[in-house]
Amino acid sequence: MEELKKLLERYLNGNLIRIVISGAKGTTDVTKIYIRPVLIKEKLLFQAELFRGTKAFHENAGKEETVLRILEWMKGSFRQLQITGRFGTANVLVSKKGKVTIKERRQEAGVKAPELAHNKKKRYLLEEGKPVDFLVDLGVMTAEGRVVHARYDKFRQINRFLEFIDDVFPFLPGDQEVTILDFGCGKSYLTFAMYYYLRVCRGLDIRITGLDLKEDVIRRCNALAEKYGYEKLEFLKGDIAEYEGREQIDMVVTLHACDTATDYAIYKAVRWKAKVILSVPCCQHELNRQIKSELLDPVLKYGLLKERIAALVTDGLRAEILEQQGYDTQVLEFIDMEHTPKNILIRAVKRTGDRKADHRAYERCTQGLQVQPTLERLFAAEHLPSEAYKNRLRKHSGEKGAVG
Repeated sequence: MEELKKLLERYLNGNLIRIVISGAKGTTDVTKIYIRPVLIKEKLLFQAELFRGTKAFHENAGKEETVLRILEWMKGSFRQLQITGRFGTANVLVSKKGKVTIKERRQEAGVKAPELAHNKKKRYLLEEGKPVDFLVDLGVMTAEGRVVHARYDKFRQINRFLEFIDDVFPFLPGDQEVTILDFGCGKSYLTFAMYYYLRVCRGLDIRITGLDLKEDVIRRCNALAEKYGYEKLEFLKGDIAEYEGREQIDMVVTLHACDTATDYAIYKAVRWKAKVILSVPCCQHELNRQIKSELLDPVLKYGLLKERIAALVTDGLRAEILEQQGYDTQVLEFIDMEHTPKNILIRAVKRTGDRKADHRAYERCTQGLQVQPTLERLFAAEHLPSEAYKNRLRKHSGEKGAVG
C-alpha cells in the first residue's frame, strides 16, 4: 500500500476534483464513497460521502487522516478507487490477494480548479453569464449568456444531468475514444450538453450518436452539430429495439423512452457491455396491465395509485435486473418533483468485482405481484431453449395457444 499512500499524498490538495471508492467486499455496509475537497473556515478539509443503502453520510477530515482512512478502506472493504484531479487521473485496483495496481494519467494543462467553498451559492457546471452556442440556438440562453426566464427549469435540468455525467466520468476510458449512444434523443438539449461538457470542458475524446424517430428533429440536430463544428457528434433516425450500428458502446443514455423502449435500450446496453448506463424512463404501461395482489387490492383498485405503484415497481425491477447483470445500480431523483413527475434516473456502472446478486428476492417480488417485465423476458430468452421460453410466456400470460 506504500505506492497508494504516495499517490494519495500527491493528489489530496486543493486541485483534487473527486475520489470515488467502489467495489465493496466483505461485510461492510457502505456501498460507495465519494471524497472531495472543501474549505471550511479557511481550512482545507476533505469531505467523505459514504453511501449506506439509500442514505448518504458526510464526514470531514484533514489530509493525513483522510489518507489513512482511504488506505484502511482499500485494505479491507473496497477493490477499486478512481482519482480525478486538476492535473491528472488515476485508477487503483486491489486484487483478492491484496496486490495493488495503479494506472495514472497526468496532464499538463489542468482542468478548471474545483470550487472549495463549503456553504456557497449554487454553481452550475454550465454557468450563467457565459453564453454556450447550443443553449443560445435552443432558446435557453440569450446571446449574452443570460438564462431565459421561461427556460430556467430546462437550464437546471441540463445542469442536473451534467452532474450525473460528472459523477460517472472516472468510469469512462481516458486513454481512447469513448463511444456514447443516446436513445430517444429528441430535441437533444441533453445530448449537446453531454458533448459540450465531456469534449469541450473535460477534454475527453468522444463519439456520440443520437437516435430518434423524427426526421425533422434529426435534420435540425445534425445541422446544429455541423454549425458548431462538433466533430464525432451525429444524429440518426432509428428505433431503439432494432438499432445494430455498434458492436461495443462505453455509455448508453436513454431519456424518456416510452414504456418498454427503455427495456430494449437497457438490454442492448448490457449486451454491449456498456461501462455506464443512464436511463430516465417515461410513461410505463406494461406492469400496470399485469400487476395483481390480494394484499394490495385496497390500493390497486384506485387507478391513479395503481399506475404510480406499477411505474415504481417497473423501475425497481429494472434496477434489480441490472444488479443481476453485473452493475452497481442506483435509483436517483433526476429533477425536483415540482418540475416534472418523470423524475427518476436509473444509474448503473459496470461492476469490476465478482459479487453476485440474489435472484430469490427478485423472484419473490415478481411472483407476489404476478408480473414479468419485458427486460426479464429479453434476458430469459438468451438462456432458455426457444420452446421452453415460449412455454414460460404462455404460463405467465395464461395463454394455451401460440405466443404473439
